[in-house]
Amino acid sequence: MDAETNGIAGSDRTIVVMPAYNAATTVRQTVADIPAGSVQQIILVDDCSRDATVEVAHDLGLTVIQHEQNTGYGGNQKTCYRNALDAGADFVVMVHPDYQYDSRVIPVAVNILRLGICDVVLGSRIRTRREALDGGMPLYKYLCNRVLTITENVLLGQNLGDFHSGFRAYRREVLEKIPFEENSDDFVFDSQFLAQAVYFGFKLGDIPVPVRYFPEASSINFRRSLRYGFATLGVLVKFWCQRLGLCRSKLFKTREQAPVQLPG
Repeated sequence: MDAETNGIAGSDRTIVVMPAYNAATTVRQTVADIPAGSVQQIILVDDCSRDATVEVAHDLGLTVIQHEQNTGYGGNQKTCYRNALDAGADFVVMVHPDYQYDSRVIPVAVNILRLGICDVVLGSRIRTRREALDGGMPLYKYLCNRVLTITENVLLGQNLGDFHSGFRAYRREVLEKIPFEENSDDFVFDSQFLAQAVYFGFKLGDIPVPVRYFPEASSINFRRSLRYGFATLGVLVKFWCQRLGLCRSKLFKTREQAPVQLPG
Protein backbone atom coordinates (compact mmCIF):
# COMPACT_ATOMS: atom_id res chain seq x y z
CA MET A 1 0.00 0.00 0.00
CA ASP A 2 1.19 3.56 -0.72
CA ALA A 3 2.46 5.08 2.54
CA GLU A 4 2.07 8.61 1.18
CA THR A 5 -1.68 8.26 0.67
CA ASN A 6 -3.94 10.15 3.10
CA GLY A 7 -1.05 12.23 4.40
CA ILE A 8 0.79 9.37 6.05
CA ALA A 9 4.50 9.95 6.51
CA GLY A 10 6.61 7.62 4.41
CA SER A 11 8.65 6.40 7.39
CA ASP A 12 5.59 5.47 9.43
CA ARG A 13 4.39 1.88 9.51
CA THR A 14 0.81 1.34 10.64
CA ILE A 15 -0.34 -2.22 11.25
CA VAL A 16 -3.92 -3.27 11.95
CA VAL A 17 -4.36 -6.35 14.12
CA MET A 18 -7.58 -8.35 14.26
CA PRO A 19 -8.16 -10.89 17.05
CA ALA A 20 -10.58 -13.21 15.28
CA TYR A 21 -12.98 -15.96 16.29
CA ASN A 22 -15.71 -17.07 13.90
CA ALA A 23 -15.59 -13.84 11.86
CA ALA A 24 -16.01 -15.30 8.37
CA THR A 25 -19.23 -13.38 7.65
CA THR A 26 -17.94 -9.98 8.80
CA VAL A 27 -14.17 -9.70 8.24
CA ARG A 28 -14.57 -8.81 4.56
CA GLN A 29 -16.76 -5.79 5.42
CA THR A 30 -14.38 -4.71 8.18
CA VAL A 31 -11.38 -4.79 5.84
CA ALA A 32 -13.27 -3.11 2.97
CA ASP A 33 -13.96 -0.06 5.14
CA ILE A 34 -10.28 0.57 5.92
CA PRO A 35 -9.29 3.63 3.84
CA ALA A 36 -6.95 2.72 1.00
CA GLY A 37 -3.31 3.43 1.78
CA SER A 38 -3.90 4.12 5.47
CA VAL A 39 -2.21 0.92 6.73
CA GLN A 40 0.77 -1.08 5.56
CA GLN A 41 -0.23 -4.50 6.89
CA ILE A 42 -3.23 -6.28 8.39
CA ILE A 43 -2.54 -9.19 10.73
CA LEU A 44 -5.44 -11.49 11.59
CA VAL A 45 -4.91 -13.95 14.44
CA ASP A 46 -7.42 -16.78 14.34
CA ASP A 47 -8.24 -18.37 17.68
CA CYS A 48 -9.41 -21.77 16.37
CA SER A 49 -12.51 -20.53 14.55
CA ARG A 50 -15.08 -23.13 13.55
CA ASP A 51 -16.04 -21.33 10.37
CA ALA A 52 -14.18 -20.12 7.25
CA THR A 53 -12.47 -17.13 8.89
CA VAL A 54 -8.98 -18.29 7.86
CA GLU A 55 -9.98 -18.98 4.25
CA VAL A 56 -11.66 -15.56 3.89
CA ALA A 57 -8.67 -13.79 5.47
CA HIS A 58 -6.26 -15.52 3.07
CA ASP A 59 -8.51 -14.56 0.16
CA LEU A 60 -8.32 -10.91 1.29
CA GLY A 61 -4.52 -11.05 1.31
CA LEU A 62 -4.16 -10.60 5.08
CA THR A 63 -1.27 -11.91 7.13
CA VAL A 64 -2.90 -14.85 8.91
CA ILE A 65 -1.67 -16.49 12.10
CA GLN A 66 -3.52 -19.55 13.39
CA HIS A 67 -3.51 -20.69 17.00
CA GLU A 68 -3.26 -24.43 17.49
CA GLN A 69 -5.55 -24.16 20.50
CA ASN A 70 -7.99 -21.53 21.70
CA THR A 71 -6.20 -19.01 23.92
CA GLY A 72 -9.06 -16.64 24.72
CA TYR A 73 -9.58 -12.99 23.81
CA GLY A 74 -6.63 -11.71 25.83
CA GLY A 75 -4.36 -14.49 24.64
CA ASN A 76 -5.28 -13.64 21.06
CA GLN A 77 -4.32 -10.00 21.56
CA LYS A 78 -0.93 -11.02 22.96
CA THR A 79 -0.17 -12.81 19.71
CA CYS A 80 -1.45 -9.81 17.74
CA TYR A 81 0.83 -7.34 19.50
CA ARG A 82 3.92 -9.56 19.52
CA ASN A 83 3.67 -10.01 15.77
CA ALA A 84 2.93 -6.34 15.09
CA LEU A 85 6.05 -5.33 17.02
CA ASP A 86 8.12 -7.96 15.22
CA ALA A 87 6.81 -6.61 11.90
CA GLY A 88 8.17 -3.14 12.72
CA ALA A 89 4.93 -1.29 13.49
CA ASP A 90 5.18 2.35 14.56
CA PHE A 91 1.42 2.44 15.22
CA VAL A 92 -0.80 -0.53 16.00
CA VAL A 93 -4.57 -0.41 15.61
CA MET A 94 -6.66 -3.21 17.09
CA VAL A 95 -10.03 -3.65 15.39
CA HIS A 96 -12.46 -6.47 16.03
CA PRO A 97 -13.19 -8.16 12.69
CA ASP A 98 -16.88 -8.56 13.57
CA TYR A 99 -17.83 -5.23 11.91
CA GLN A 100 -19.07 -3.78 15.19
CA TYR A 101 -16.59 -0.90 14.93
CA ASP A 102 -16.15 1.53 12.03
CA SER A 103 -12.69 0.98 10.56
CA ARG A 104 -12.99 4.12 8.42
CA VAL A 105 -11.71 6.14 11.40
CA ILE A 106 -8.34 4.37 11.53
CA PRO A 107 -6.44 7.28 9.87
CA VAL A 108 -8.00 9.71 12.34
CA ALA A 109 -6.82 7.67 15.34
CA VAL A 110 -3.33 7.23 13.89
CA ASN A 111 -2.95 10.93 13.12
CA ILE A 112 -3.76 11.77 16.75
CA LEU A 113 -0.97 9.38 17.78
CA ARG A 114 1.40 10.79 15.18
CA LEU A 115 0.89 14.34 16.41
CA GLY A 116 1.77 13.26 19.94
CA ILE A 117 -1.60 14.35 21.30
CA CYS A 118 -2.22 10.87 22.71
CA ASP A 119 -0.33 7.61 23.10
CA VAL A 120 -3.50 5.51 23.20
CA VAL A 121 -6.70 6.25 21.28
CA LEU A 122 -9.96 4.39 21.87
CA GLY A 123 -13.11 4.39 19.80
CA SER A 124 -16.05 5.50 21.95
CA ARG A 125 -19.41 3.88 21.17
CA ILE A 126 -21.25 6.08 23.67
CA ARG A 127 -21.49 9.50 22.04
CA THR A 128 -25.11 9.68 23.26
CA ARG A 129 -27.34 7.24 25.10
CA ARG A 130 -29.93 7.23 22.30
CA GLU A 131 -27.34 6.60 19.59
CA ALA A 132 -25.87 3.65 21.50
CA LEU A 133 -29.24 2.04 22.17
CA ASP A 134 -30.52 2.71 18.65
CA GLY A 135 -27.35 1.03 17.37
CA GLY A 136 -28.46 -2.16 19.08
CA MET A 137 -26.46 -2.09 22.31
CA PRO A 138 -28.44 -4.10 24.89
CA LEU A 139 -29.70 -1.98 27.77
CA TYR A 140 -27.87 -4.04 30.42
CA LYS A 141 -24.59 -3.63 28.49
CA TYR A 142 -25.13 0.10 28.24
CA LEU A 143 -25.83 0.42 31.98
CA CYS A 144 -22.86 -1.75 32.95
CA ASN A 145 -20.63 0.19 30.57
CA ARG A 146 -21.69 3.51 32.08
CA VAL A 147 -21.14 2.37 35.67
CA LEU A 148 -17.73 0.83 34.96
CA THR A 149 -16.54 3.68 32.73
CA ILE A 150 -17.48 6.33 35.29
CA THR A 151 -15.78 4.33 38.05
CA GLU A 152 -12.63 3.87 35.97
CA ASN A 153 -12.52 7.53 35.00
CA VAL A 154 -12.69 8.59 38.64
CA LEU A 155 -10.18 6.06 39.97
CA LEU A 156 -7.74 6.35 37.06
CA GLY A 157 -8.02 10.12 36.66
CA GLN A 158 -9.23 9.97 33.06
CA ASN A 159 -12.15 11.35 31.05
CA LEU A 160 -12.87 8.66 28.45
CA GLY A 161 -16.28 8.03 26.95
CA ASP A 162 -15.94 4.25 26.69
CA PHE A 163 -13.34 2.22 28.58
CA HIS A 164 -14.54 -1.04 27.00
CA SER A 165 -14.15 -0.45 23.31
CA GLY A 166 -12.79 -3.01 20.86
CA PHE A 167 -11.24 -0.27 18.72
CA ARG A 168 -7.84 0.75 20.10
CA ALA A 169 -4.79 2.43 18.62
CA TYR A 170 -1.33 2.52 20.21
CA ARG A 171 2.05 4.09 19.66
CA ARG A 172 4.78 1.46 19.48
CA GLU A 173 6.30 2.73 22.73
CA VAL A 174 3.16 1.74 24.63
CA LEU A 175 3.38 -1.90 23.58
CA GLU A 176 7.13 -1.95 24.19
CA LYS A 177 6.76 -0.81 27.80
CA ILE A 178 3.52 -2.38 29.06
CA PRO A 179 4.00 -6.00 30.22
CA PHE A 180 0.90 -7.22 28.37
CA GLU A 181 2.22 -10.81 28.41
CA GLU A 182 1.46 -10.80 32.16
CA ASN A 183 -2.19 -9.93 31.57
CA SER A 184 -5.18 -12.27 31.63
CA ASP A 185 -6.02 -14.37 28.58
CA ASP A 186 -9.69 -13.46 29.15
CA PHE A 187 -11.67 -10.30 28.42
CA VAL A 188 -10.28 -8.39 31.43
CA PHE A 189 -7.05 -8.07 29.43
CA ASP A 190 -8.45 -4.79 28.07
CA SER A 191 -9.09 -3.30 31.52
CA GLN A 192 -5.65 -4.35 32.72
CA PHE A 193 -4.00 -2.77 29.67
CA LEU A 194 -5.64 0.62 30.19
CA ALA A 195 -4.81 0.65 33.91
CA GLN A 196 -1.22 -0.15 32.97
CA ALA A 197 -1.17 2.64 30.39
CA VAL A 198 -2.29 5.13 33.04
CA TYR A 199 0.20 3.80 35.60
CA PHE A 200 3.11 4.24 33.18
CA GLY A 201 2.08 7.79 32.36
CA PHE A 202 0.80 7.40 28.80
CA LYS A 203 -1.79 9.86 27.46
CA LEU A 204 -5.22 8.36 26.70
CA GLY A 205 -7.94 9.82 24.49
CA ASP A 206 -10.88 8.75 22.37
CA ILE A 207 -12.81 9.44 19.18
CA PRO A 208 -16.48 8.65 18.44
CA VAL A 209 -17.27 5.50 16.47
CA PRO A 210 -20.78 4.34 15.53
CA VAL A 211 -22.03 1.30 17.40
CA ARG A 212 -23.28 -1.71 15.46
CA TYR A 213 -24.90 -4.63 17.25
CA PHE A 214 -26.31 -7.44 15.12
CA PRO A 215 -26.45 -11.26 15.35
CA GLU A 216 -23.05 -11.81 13.71
CA ALA A 217 -21.24 -9.30 15.93
CA SER A 218 -19.35 -10.85 18.84
CA SER A 219 -20.70 -10.25 22.32
CA ILE A 220 -20.45 -11.83 25.74
CA ASN A 221 -23.57 -12.87 27.64
CA PHE A 222 -24.95 -11.37 30.85
CA ARG A 223 -23.19 -13.84 33.14
CA ARG A 224 -19.78 -13.27 31.56
CA SER A 225 -20.42 -9.52 31.53
CA LEU A 226 -20.89 -9.61 35.31
CA ARG A 227 -17.71 -11.62 35.76
CA TYR A 228 -15.87 -9.16 33.55
CA GLY A 229 -17.24 -6.23 35.56
CA PHE A 230 -16.05 -7.64 38.89
CA ALA A 231 -12.67 -8.52 37.37
CA THR A 232 -12.33 -4.91 36.16
CA LEU A 233 -13.03 -3.63 39.68
CA GLY A 234 -10.30 -5.98 40.89
CA VAL A 235 -7.87 -4.35 38.44
CA LEU A 236 -8.65 -0.96 39.94
CA VAL A 237 -7.95 -2.28 43.44
CA LYS A 238 -4.56 -3.61 42.27
CA PHE A 239 -3.81 -0.29 40.58
CA TRP A 240 -4.34 1.69 43.78
CA CYS A 241 -2.55 -0.84 45.97
CA GLN A 242 0.42 -0.47 43.65
CA ARG A 243 0.17 3.33 43.67
CA LEU A 244 0.01 3.46 47.47
CA GLY A 245 2.85 0.98 47.87
CA LEU A 246 0.65 -1.55 49.66
CA CYS A 247 1.62 -4.35 47.27
CA ARG A 248 3.59 -5.06 44.13
CA SER A 249 1.90 -6.57 41.10
CA LYS A 250 3.59 -8.02 38.01
CA LEU A 251 1.01 -6.08 35.98
CA PHE A 252 2.84 -2.86 36.77
CA LYS A 253 6.40 -3.83 35.94
CA THR A 254 7.81 -2.71 32.61
CA ARG A 255 8.46 -5.38 29.99
CA GLU A 256 12.17 -5.06 30.79
CA GLN A 257 11.46 -5.83 34.46
CA ALA A 258 8.91 -8.59 33.90
CA PRO A 259 10.07 -11.91 32.38
CA VAL A 260 8.15 -12.54 29.16
CA GLN A 261 5.99 -15.65 29.32
CA LEU A 262 5.65 -16.99 25.78
CA PRO A 263 3.06 -19.66 24.95
CA GLY A 264 3.98 -23.31 24.67
